Amino acid sequence: MIRLRAFVAIAAPLLATLFFATPNCALAQTPPTQPPSDTQTAPPPSPDSGLSISWEVRNRFRLFREERDFQLQADALNGRTILGSEDALAAQSDGRGWARNAVARLCIDPTGRVTEPCTRDNVKESYLTPQDHPVTVRLTGAVPVGATCAWTVDDGEASPRAQTIDCSEPLNFRARYGRTTNVSVDVSSGGDQPQRLTTPIAVRDILIAGLGDSIASGEGNPDRAVELSDDGFCFRSYLGGPAGMYFRPGRAKFKGARACDTSDGQSLQNWQKAGAQWFNPACHRSLYSYQTRTAIALAVRNPQIAVTYLPLACTGATIAQGLFGSQSARECAMTKGGFNCTGTVAPQIAELREALTAAASRQPGRQLDLVMLSIGANDINFSGLVADVIVESGTERALSQRTGVIGTVDAARDILQRELPADFAKMREALKPLVGGDLSRVIYVSYANPALMNGAPCPGGRAGFDIHPTFNANPQRLADVANFVQSEFLPRIKQLATCSGNALCADGKTDRMTFVDQHQPAFADHGFCAHTETDPPFDQQCFSPKGESFVTDIVDAANNPLACGAGASEFRAYAPRARWVRDANDSYFAAMTYPQATRAPNRPGDIHDATWGILSAVYGGAIHPTAEGHAAMADAALPAATSVLGLGTREAPVTSEPIAPVPTPETR
Repeated sequence: MIRLRAFVAIAAPLLATLFFATPNCALAQTPPTQPPSDTQTAPPPSPDSGLSISWEVRNRFRLFREERDFQLQADALNGRTILGSEDALAAQSDGRGWARNAVARLCIDPTGRVTEPCTRDNVKESYLTPQDHPVTVRLTGAVPVGATCAWTVDDGEASPRAQTIDCSEPLNFRARYGRTTNVSVDVSSGGDQPQRLTTPIAVRDILIAGLGDSIASGEGNPDRAVELSDDGFCFRSYLGGPAGMYFRPGRAKFKGARACDTSDGQSLQNWQKAGAQWFNPACHRSLYSYQTRTAIALAVRNPQIAVTYLPLACTGATIAQGLFGSQSARECAMTKGGFNCTGTVAPQIAELREALTAAASRQPGRQLDLVMLSIGANDINFSGLVADVIVESGTERALSQRTGVIGTVDAARDILQRELPADFAKMREALKPLVGGDLSRVIYVSYANPALMNGAPCPGGRAGFDIHPTFNANPQRLADVANFVQSEFLPRIKQLATCSGNALCADGKTDRMTFVDQHQPAFADHGFCAHTETDPPFDQQCFSPKGESFVTDIVDAANNPLACGAGASEFRAYAPRARWVRDANDSYFAAMTYPQATRAPNRPGDIHDATWGILSAVYGGAIHPTAEGHAAMADAALPAATSVLGLGTREAPVTSEPIAPVPTPETR
């Protein structure tokens, strides 16, 4: 009876989230350059020398503490789409994921909150209100070999700084934020007449906030995937007894009881230490999120800006509980003192307001430039529809129906038509003042249908879901949900975001969000059931299309639970594959999440408990986009964000002129 209550208490929130610088150059201080005397006549401009000044901001995605992590992204995006860069980085990491190293080098503290201030490239900076930015300036064009460049940097506040170096070397300095710095260079080469080039430098620091639910946070894609062991780990079934035990791969480096009948009090803590890592465990925020990837790409594509990114999206969020109200945390943060867990996450809009207020108090005029948003799937209890599709076994299905965990299309439709429009109107009212009264600065990125292949609903069955004995995607219920998403949910979400149809908008012009759904046609060929001959060998050999991936004999399964005979450690969470949506098998193999943040009275004390078996199969991101899926979403969002921000439309002018010769006694 205790187990039954635990299942009921945990299953509801569970299924409610199923879907959804280089150091500064030492510049010598010099007096300002004196203008020519009234008796001098400047020579006429010479033909264009072909030289120019170029400059860029270094490490300009400011969530990265170290420039090498930004440079990795810049190199991968060179000549590629974001999706192409993800595949290139996946190949470079052998499918282990590029973020596994970067996650330890972010302006994020161990509990998942933005660090203020943050030491970036050995310089302590205010994250939200930077005082200056690291800039690299170069002389470009047909630079003569051995030419000498006398650089002068003048920000109009301190005395101008000067340095003379070989023209092949870059000049590094920190440009004051909110102020134009005038840079000039006198180029001298042999007997040629010296040339002077000048350009203004003004760094635009763009503040972007990411809001929303699990699709926005990056659920399904831990920054560092769980390391898998090749031997088995026992779970109990609700049927009870020896026949109700089954084995699945365990966590590598776990030192504790693997058998169901040999548990001990320290197993849970040891198990958690061997888990996947997220830069925010409470919300399963990930660097693979489309919001993060879009912000990174904006920084890479626009060398003369800096991007200050504030990630606030949280898995499981709804408009009421997530944006406006607090919500349950997913996992606890692992710190030196143990697990740091409050059990709840503060409302996202309140956190954003607090951050903006603090920024404005330190730097008047600092404002939010852009919001990226995805919300609404949890509001209509989409997870209940997913539960209706995959929970097939009699005992668990009866429990789910009795407790309201299983939803219906009719109930979701009712919420979509009656409740969600009012919640959207409330959300618009709250967001509008934060973006200067113009909601076009909110980029709403829509969901993709996760259950399509070749444009039609997936066929269903146990393939991709046999990680748990209970699961089996019912073909008819799957088709009903997929059709509801395609023909009703996605079109209605678009109406609500764009103030079309009968959406409740006070001002159709300023209340209309910038809407992105260009990725949806591509997802129609990449649902959770998609597969090709180029899928990873492990997937082809070990994930059975008949749903027979695991050894059923509990004696043999204890040594190796995979029917293919390979080791689970060979799975690569970030290898390119046809499916851009995680199935339940992927969720377990990539994250194997045990939501420790669940309140103690409802949390099973034994990690072999039947409840943990269900949670570990879905809480890591089942039916959520893969890293490739998020990259495809980011490719769709990037042009919209670029347009809203007005990027790429202006360049700082560079002027060039000959330097007047120095007067000699004969010419005075």
